Amino acid sequence: MVRGAVFTSFLGCTAVLAAPAAESVTSFSDAVVSKVKSNLLQIATHSWEIGTALEALTELEWPSLSVFGGSLPPPVKLSAGTASDVISWATKIVRAKNPDALPLIDGDGAVGDPASIGVAVSLTNWTRTDRADHEFSTAAGHQLKYLLEVAPRTSDGAISHRSEQVQLWADFVYMAPPFIAYFGALEGGNGGLSLLRIAYNQCKLYRKYLRDSSGLWKHIVLGNWQDNHHWGTGNAWAAAGMLRVAETIHHSKLASKLKNEQADLTSWVNEIVTASWKHQHSNGTLFNYIDENNSFGDTSSTALLAAVTYRLATLTGDHSHISAANKAYNLIKSSVDSKGWLRNTVDPLTFSTPSKPGGHSPEGQAFVLLLQAAYRDYKSASGGK
Repeated sequence: MVRGAVFTSFLGCTAVLAAPAAESVTSFSDAVVSKVKSNLLQIATHSWEIGTALEALTELEWPSLSVFGGSLPPPVKLSAGTASDVISWATKIVRAKNPDALPLIDGDGAVGDPASIGVAVSLTNWTRTDRADHEFSTAAGHQLKYLLEVAPRTSDGAISHRSEQVQLWADFVYMAPPFIAYFGALEGGNGGLSLLRIAYNQCKLYRKYLRDSSGLWKHIVLGNWQDNHHWGTGNAWAAAGMLRVAETIHHSKLASKLKNEQADLTSWVNEIVTASWKHQHSNGTLFNYIDENNSFGDTSSTALLAAVTYRLATLTGDHSHISAANKAYNLIKSSVDSKGWLRNTVDPLTFSTPSKPGGHSPEGQAFVLLLQAAYRDYKSASGGK
């Protein structure tokens, strides 16, 4: 359902915004998407890479099971083969889990990153064929317990993205709040409502700390070092994560109790999208540090912010940034080589340098799939226009 009339009232407008003239887009071929996916599955090894890959597979291949495409909770029984790749990977993670650890997987010191796998684990638990098997619910519950009861926090309650010190990263908003919200949507009742509010409040707190007057978010604050630049991927993580929380609430049975929260989240996503595309370059790219002209073009953040833009337009009926998203889509399409690798990405481990020659970005590969899924769903909702 398009919520354009509601959305524009959030922003003080009175009508759904029309799209400016947008350049045409020719979709990725299935063959190219298959190559991108195959490459992603080969190189996604870190916790956040796996979580992002699982989300990309869900949105691309099983859209009715994603928070953008179906009601929550999902069906308890799935037809044979449905989401088999997602469920198989989540099962492998749970069965390899350290029984003495609360997080689902080693996060390399990150609090939020292991939680990115939590949605897939929760889906696996919900749809399991053996109803006497509680290993997935236990694993997801332990991950939630770690976030809510063990991880360090700021004095006002923002969960730290790092375990060794209180430090907030924009990345966290994609990793943990969507899992907390999804867990709540499946739980339902007062407990579920509490978790949905916690997910919302984490987004609110992170925005308080990271957003500045430009409308963009800083990458890292607090702790013994900071990155106060407006990192493109960090802004994309934040926008995409808040949108997932908003849609999890919207598709849950508790949506009517959280109307203001949905309005806030959608408005906050729009802040980032609007501020980001102001700095789009003529070839369609965003720079790694979005508003710094001495930075470099980065296809990773460009892809994810374009995906967010298509999703936002689908949800709200506001098409005012579709022209920018189309330019970005065409850039991403031209940046995927014949072997299915996304070129011209930032190195996701340094944040500040391009990927080395011959190197590839696992998250960048996932962002291409998220972009394709978002574009497909936008075209479907808009009647192919």
